[in-house]
Amino acid sequence: MPNQRLLKKANNDKSYRWNQENYSRQRRFIDIWAFVLTLMFRLWLDKKAWSYPGGVTDAKKAVRRKALAIWIRDTFLDLGPTFIKVGQLFSTRADLFPSEYVDELAKLQDRVPAFSYEQAEAMIEKDLDKSIAELFRSFDPIPLAAASLGQVHKAQLHSGEEVVVKVQRPGLRKLFTIDLQILKGITRYFQNHPDWGRGRDWNGIYEECCRILWEEIDYLNEGRNADTFRRNFRPYAWVKVPRVYWKYASPRVLTLEYVPGIKISHYEALEAAGLDRKILARLGAKAYLQQLLNDGFFHADPHPGNLAVSPEGALIFYDFGMMGRIKTNVREQLMETLFGIAQKDGERVVNSLVALGALSPVEDMGPVRRSIQYMLDYFMDKPFEEQSITAISDDLYEIAYGQPFRFPATFTFVMRAFSTLEGVGKGLDPEFNFMEVAQPFALQIMTNGNTPDTNSFFNELGRQAAQMSNTALGLPRRIEDTIDKLERGDVRLRVRSIESDRLLRRISSLQLGTNYALLVGAFTLSATILFVNDKIRLAAVVAVIAAILAFVLIRLLNKLDKFDRML
Repeated sequence: MPNQRLLKKANNDKSYRWNQENYSRQRRFIDIWAFVLTLMFRLWLDKKAWSYPGGVTDAKKAVRRKALAIWIRDTFLDLGPTFIKVGQLFSTRADLFPSEYVDELAKLQDRVPAFSYEQAEAMIEKDLDKSIAELFRSFDPIPLAAASLGQVHKAQLHSGEEVVVKVQRPGLRKLFTIDLQILKGITRYFQNHPDWGRGRDWNGIYEECCRILWEEIDYLNEGRNADTFRRNFRPYAWVKVPRVYWKYASPRVLTLEYVPGIKISHYEALEAAGLDRKILARLGAKAYLQQLLNDGFFHADPHPGNLAVSPEGALIFYDFGMMGRIKTNVREQLMETLFGIAQKDGERVVNSLVALGALSPVEDMGPVRRSIQYMLDYFMDKPFEEQSITAISDDLYEIAYGQPFRFPATFTFVMRAFSTLEGVGKGLDPEFNFMEVAQPFALQIMTNGNTPDTNSFFNELGRQAAQMSNTALGLPRRIEDTIDKLERGDVRLRVRSIESDRLLRRISSLQLGTNYALLVGAFTLSATILFVNDKIRLAAVVAVIAAILAFVLIRLLNKLDKFDRML
């Protein structure tokens, strides 16, 4: 019955134009560029004060940004699998996009109508070179779940083992190829744009998206990820990972062990099964910290749909298409960043971000350092154990947004996964604190693998002393470098005067006003001459243009009046 209801719902869902096997490049080109041009127009319009009835206010701007973010999310769903996945990736980039966009893209649900059983059957038989009857004793034609990239069917092997068969959506590779070629042209346009290209590595973001998308639709790669993940957690009975049946696997078909469980967000079902929600919350955090800090291989998408609990209380992980790898030195610097934020040490945060590759050192690091220190002093006012990982990541992204540096994809995946797991933990246990669970792991990393004890204070003191000695030893070299820069004339001194800036803006506005006044006069004279010569329609058009320029001139004069009051 539940499967029948699911199929009925899928059939009643909105019919998406992309839900087919054959795609027209011309139609996709029109659809995608129509979205991009509409977005550009709306962004341009939002910057114009005259487009806000009754005057522009911060509240009105916020409402518009929210409405635009919702429209982007809905359009991504309409555009199909490529944009659904791109949207989900962008939802991890709070350092690149406004918070309203990130929040809405995070809600992008990867739930779309299923494709037909006949299509799934044809793909399985083509890839595995055998009929369904030869491969399986039974095969449920109604999918357990359907997403933009594929769907999952329950089946039984001839040996009697229960499995799930993941089948890729037909025509997906062709769709990705078409969409990514179109997106490459759009990326080049944005990279060369004088405003949107400044401080943004759109080409790098595009390459990263391509890599992740192609990896996610390679089911053999997902199978290898599942095997690696399973080996890492083999010593721990409290984590279960489905086994891969390689005999029934191909780049578009993946057969996994059927491991049913209670969805981790079904709290009533967990309690009815007699499971302790507080223990489950801590196990979830512990499992992820084990992946990140010990294994260096982590699940990059640990949302509630990919986490379940067995009747015995073990965590079950699903879907290994999107995984992350993190090197030992990166793990240490990541914890350095978190410790620096928790301790309100702006210098430590800057140094760790430089070491992570998230911040490119420039000649004048003062503005970035001051921005970071301001955010830390203003927002971070709780002890380390009471910090929220979501608050930390939000503050860090607030620091990054608009600054001349960008976080690597791995870093954003880690922070997003931290925040997601903290949300899962608080849903299970309102008193759950991720940082409290993370502290022993973090201290272990920071003390080079030694278990923290009562001497941790002295360990930290020793580390700080070593850091001071390194700084002292490097001081002569830094002084020498500074003197060399002075001799070469490479040291720059920048002074900003607010009064001078206002005067310059006023002079610029006066010049613009003069140009407008000349244009108004010229068009008015032209309209008069045309009217006298009985060219009424043309005269009317020219008069309208003169009226528009006169309106712009009046607005400019009002602005000049405000400048005069400020000076």
